[in-house]
Amino acid sequence: MSSPTLDQLGFRLHAEDSVLIARQDIEPGTYSGLEITNTVPRGHKVATDAIAEGAAVRKYGQIIGFASRDIAAGEHVHTHNVDYHEFQREHAFGADATPTEFVPEDQRATFQGFVRPDGRVGTRNYLAVLTSVNCSATAAKMIARRVEASGVLDDYPNVDGICPLTHTLGCGHSGRGNEGFEVLRRALQGYAGHPNIAGLLVLGLGCEVNQVRSLTEDLKLPDGTPVHAMTIQEFGGTKKTVAEGVRRIEEMLPLANAHERQTVGADKLILAMECGGSDAYSGITANPALGAAADLLIRHGGTAVFGETTEIYGAEHLLTRRAVSREVGEKLVDRIGWWEKHVQADGSSINNNPSPGNKAGGLTTILEKSLGAAAKGGTTNLVDVLQYAEPITERGLMFMDTPGYDPVNATGLIAGGAQLLCFTTGRGSAFGCKPAPSIKLATNTPLYERMTDDMDINCGVIADGEATVEQMGEQIFQHILRVASGEETKSEELGYGEEEFVPWHLSTVL
Repeated sequence: MSSPTLDQLGFRLHAEDSVLIARQDIEPGTYSGLEITNTVPRGHKVATDAIAEGAAVRKYGQIIGFASRDIAAGEHVHTHNVDYHEFQREHAFGADATPTEFVPEDQRATFQGFVRPDGRVGTRNYLAVLTSVNCSATAAKMIARRVEASGVLDDYPNVDGICPLTHTLGCGHSGRGNEGFEVLRRALQGYAGHPNIAGLLVLGLGCEVNQVRSLTEDLKLPDGTPVHAMTIQEFGGTKKTVAEGVRRIEEMLPLANAHERQTVGADKLILAMECGGSDAYSGITANPALGAAADLLIRHGGTAVFGETTEIYGAEHLLTRRAVSREVGEKLVDRIGWWEKHVQADGSSINNNPSPGNKAGGLTTILEKSLGAAAKGGTTNLVDVLQYAEPITERGLMFMDTPGYDPVNATGLIAGGAQLLCFTTGRGSAFGCKPAPSIKLATNTPLYERMTDDMDINCGVIADGEATVEQMGEQIFQHILRVASGEETKSEELGYGEEEFVPWHLSTVL
């Protein structure tokens, strides 16, 4: 029996690459003239040619690191023989920007959404209990659970539930003018006015820095949106507050139920894109397939937004080349510079980002992880770069400055206005993000088969040779439209989403 060819052995993603990505575990032996000297796990890299100490290691046709010693052809390439260090990248602002070919308006996709008074469209219809401070979190959850346990929601079929939005911030830091406080306020305001929320109860303790009164005064909500504000101290303690909170939620239910789904264009959709628990297949299967789906949505007039600035580090030059203007490209470079200073001040390094799970899945450096993560940005022009939780007002491809930590990133994107999220994972991240549904995309078939109750779509079929990136992109796009129209995701079926409202904590705790 003949040994497998190099193409059968692994993926070579670009003609200039110095590595293959193993399709399966590769045992020592000689394959098509390449002598494998040690076991190479599935998804890990093997050198196709000798790489001298200090020379660049390339994948995707890009630099992912530098050999920390001489690497022989056929040798396993990973953290034991590859180092990360800085190198110059050419940003070439707008060099690859091209006009987007939009689908004619009469041929554009549609979905069934909840149209709000100001014209924005929701994919879900929640009432929310938004907390101003950690101290009111338990009472907020009690209000939501009591309403849901009462069975009253059975009488309001258009209401998807009561969503408690709790967090650990709101006090112990400075107020207005403080960067951390302003970031928290943007996140809270973004959720309060989110198109998936039909009505709002804002709940505080009463003595916190983030006062309920000033928070509700700052809200810019569509006319007719019901908003109630309460504090536990004002109402005489937890029991009385919960009872009154339940009464006020029940008062809002008929108003929320009056909203019904109707046919709207896909141009009303803002898709958030996230990757977590990444592996070597993320940049080969799920991320490029999600990028293809984002391209389709944008061609239909919609918007796609992604973040995780620390996880496009080293790939930002590929995005600046697609910026619609130098100004937009420089915004991204400025945020990269901010992060470099931020981690240095903390005594850390951006290359600390790949987690143990990432590395076990075959990712060696932040550069390699970033190049795979950037693939979910598709191929269209980069229209704007936003601050954390900043409202999304343009159409097309957006980038938001967020940390790579999944719940903090998702919170920023949803606060910006995204009504649903696609989450790619190679290790099996468990995640939801109420009030927005979360669609889970598995990067490899073994993961999908092992965690089928958590995964919505298997993008591993690309690696299996059963579908192309473009075919999977179309499948994801159609699934997005179905979920936007009300189809439940696996995460929603499991009840995920109430613990993942995590605003970025930038303040010093006092």
